Amino acid sequence: MNVLLAGGTGFVGKHLTNALLKENHTIYILTRNKSSKEAHTNVHYIQWEELHTLSTIHVVVNVAGDPLNEGRWTEAKKARILSSRLQTTQQLVSFVEKAETKPDVFINASAVGFYGTSLTHTFTEDTDVSGHDFLARTVVAWEKEATKVKKMGIRTVFARFGVIFGRDEGALPRIVLPYRFFVGGTIGSGKQWVSWIHINDAVNLLLYAMDHEKIEGPLNVTAPYPATMKQVGQSIGAVLSRPHWLPVPRACLQLLLGEMSTLVIDGQKVLPKKALTHGFTFQYPHVKDALQHLLE
Repeated sequence: MNVLLAGGTGFVGKHLTNALLKENHTIYILTRNKSSKEAHTNVHYIQWEELHTLSTIHVVVNVAGDPLNEGRWTEAKKARILSSRLQTTQQLVSFVEKAETKPDVFINASAVGFYGTSLTHTFTEDTDVSGHDFLARTVVAWEKEATKVKKMGIRTVFARFGVIFGRDEGALPRIVLPYRFFVGGTIGSGKQWVSWIHINDAVNLLLYAMDHEKIEGPLNVTAPYPATMKQVGQSIGAVLSRPHWLPVPRACLQLLLGEMSTLVIDGQKVLPKKALTHGFTFQYPHVKDALQHLLE
């Protein structure tokens, strides 16, 4: 298949590109960097202004956006988080609208932030009421743009990512760092839910969604067994043979990180009901198994 990929140089994008190459697909990676070079005969870097030169694209995947966990959430940063997602999606919607041959499926990144935060509720794709915080509002606006593709009669998937655990990128290295210096401990109350997923499972679920025509709409890209922050920390300590003892108070994180602290001190328990219903098998369903693979 011919796959158009926005965000191909990011954390998820790089892993997805490698997985697509193993299946012998052809990938067109959108870039604003003119110096990008062809790294593989099946990988082509396309500048955004060259979108109109593409002919037959079977799958569009959009995982682009200003990183959430880099930099304090000033008003300017929040504007970039929102605008980067909306603008990228709008440009891809425009491409699909003008394309003579329409793609079979449009997969747009989203986030479990849609659901808002809660210590007590469990959320699935059946939950249609969104939260009211900044992340929830961002996701609602983001998915609204992608819905324009659905209205063209094209199968559209909103990949609502949880916290993606990877060896060298994403949130995990930052969570793990204190443990490497023997000062790891519970972040905030420790009761907040972490709806996490191993990067390999995240990528495999995207591939699964490409191939399974009945998967559309919201798709929670999370492991089937969420964990509390305390459980995550204790598992990291056990895997690394490090103590889990020095707590990080909520007030300290709020002072240090500002509004961005919501990423680590608030959470939501999200289950991948749709993935399980459609027969997807997780390689790393339990957090300790995932951490052992990534950290040992």
